[in-house]
Amino acid sequence: MKMETKQFKAESKRLLEMMINSIYTHKEIFLRELISNASDAIDKLYFKSLTDDSVGMKKDDFEIFLKLDKENRTITVTDNGIGMTKDELENNLGTIAKSGSLDFKDKNDLKEDVDIIGQFGVGFYSAFMVAKLVTVRSKAYGEDKSYEWQSEGVEGYTIEECDKNNAGTEIVLHIKDNTEEENYDEYLEQYRIQSIVRKYSDYIRFPIKMDVEHERKKEGTEEGKDPEYEKFIEKETINSMIPIWKKNKSELKDEDYNSFYKEKFFDYTDPICHMHIKTEGTATYNSLMYIPSKAPYDYYTREFEKGLQLYANGVLIMDKCADLLPDYFSFVKGLVDSEDLSLNISREMLQHDRQLRIIAKSIEKTIKNELTKILKNEREKYEEFYKAFGLQLKFGIQSSYGMNKDTLKDLVMFYSSNEEKLVTLEEYVSRMREDQKYIYYASGESILRIKSLPQTEMVLDKGYEILYLTESVDEFAVKTLMDYNEKQFKSISAGDLDIDTPEEKEEIKAKSEENKEMFAFMKEALSDKVKEVRLSQRLKSHPFCLTSAGELSLEMEKVLNSMPTDNKVKAEKVLEINPEHSIFTKLQDLYKNDKDKLKKYTQLLYTQSLLIEGISIENPVEFSNMICQLMTD
Repeated sequence: MKMETKQFKAESKRLLEMMINSIYTHKEIFLRELISNASDAIDKLYFKSLTDDSVGMKKDDFEIFLKLDKENRTITVTDNGIGMTKDELENNLGTIAKSGSLDFKDKNDLKEDVDIIGQFGVGFYSAFMVAKLVTVRSKAYGEDKSYEWQSEGVEGYTIEECDKNNAGTEIVLHIKDNTEEENYDEYLEQYRIQSIVRKYSDYIRFPIKMDVEHERKKEGTEEGKDPEYEKFIEKETINSMIPIWKKNKSELKDEDYNSFYKEKFFDYTDPICHMHIKTEGTATYNSLMYIPSKAPYDYYTREFEKGLQLYANGVLIMDKCADLLPDYFSFVKGLVDSEDLSLNISREMLQHDRQLRIIAKSIEKTIKNELTKILKNEREKYEEFYKAFGLQLKFGIQSSYGMNKDTLKDLVMFYSSNEEKLVTLEEYVSRMREDQKYIYYASGESILRIKSLPQTEMVLDKGYEILYLTESVDEFAVKTLMDYNEKQFKSISAGDLDIDTPEEKEEIKAKSEENKEMFAFMKEALSDKVKEVRLSQRLKSHPFCLTSAGELSLEMEKVLNSMPTDNKVKAEKVLEINPEHSIFTKLQDLYKNDKDKLKKYTQLLYTQSLLIEGISIENPVEFSNMICQLMTD
């Protein structure tokens, strides 16, 4: 007699098609879902065993078993959990989005040691992504009869009695044939199944077992002959079960944390530190995070993806959840495991809710506190970290219009002219002179280049410390900060440095007034290349220098114009002349006696000042010819 095929109790076949074809991004997810369902079934019977001795099973008796049959193209997932009655097969498998696990959670006051993963009741149908036929044999605990549920997908399903002796469920997937687009054979390979389990279900708290094929040397091989090998099958547990982050910190050593890090995140070096967190309350989650000792090769590229691994009750949901890390802490690797996440129907993605934001904020605070602690107590280790990731912290200050500057300002470091090493802003400010109003800095391509700048000499000679900014983002970062502990930043190449005595200022003012016509002439000779030509208050032995008058510095001009864009920017340049240098006397003489030559000298000084600042000149040949002409005049 032909069995009647029953239709799914859903609005339409289209709904099931959507479940199979649209909800899940990766086909390999099917195994995660079936294992999670098996774990839920075991948890239900384990929960019952805690209050009912007649169950006769201890926690160690429960297991999930996977079996591959290449010849018949089947994968079998078996559990010794609570099983399903005929009605439950009808309700749970015959009705799409009906969750037996959710009902169980709602009806029972679960003990702390029981985790129920399933919520939506759609995970089972992911099996049809890889299977052309699914057979479910189940016997409910305490029942005499067992039943077989079978379906080929949208056409419906059948249910009949079957022979199954023990309580639990057996799911047999008849794997699809290969197509031009899809290779379904991979799901019949031992290594592939093992890798999927390790990726998604490694921390299911019941053992996932499998017959694993190995090779060994045959006994009795004669000496002098090549050894012969034989294959054998061994039942192995292929998941870890207890995740390291759920263990007590007292049980673990640094070696345990480091080994887990290197294995999990494919790094060959130990991390700088680990952060093992267990929180309860507004946000209940476990987290294990690491700061690597070296930046990945692609870290400062667009290809780099930030994010922490996200688990829900030990089941991997997302490999890289970007929402858990701010960009400026994107170097952190690790994971978060929470029971309180609002997952979407596929369990692949998070709904952006308050809970996620709370966890992310807590993680940000943890990372900052850890970095602050290392900076204070392990300076060498922090400098090692800063060498790899300091640039990212400075990008974090500069981005988002400085929204995060208060979080990061105490973590950034710059090279000090006094200490000749990296120092924090707090350290700089703590040793400022009583009369010092500004935090002085100089920008350039390297420390050596900055040291040779004419503008540094006077500042250093008067005993002021200078921060050397050598990264392209540095000056943008300090401009964003604006001040630290109410001390403003001041470039040694911009504005009034306020280091002169009143007498010195008056002297410069008088000389400037006497020579204002000469400077006006020189300004005209340079046209719009400079905003002003004036006497300098910042030079000691050097004859001249180039400074900037506006917010855009010379170094910022270089950085911005190096970017691949047609929109070039221009700083407001000022040519400054040292009144104590013989060049000033020469310029005065030329203004009186040879204004044409003064024009040439002015052009020469300007072009030389560009070269000193590392700014490329438009016409090197013209510059060379001008020097030769002046040498022969």
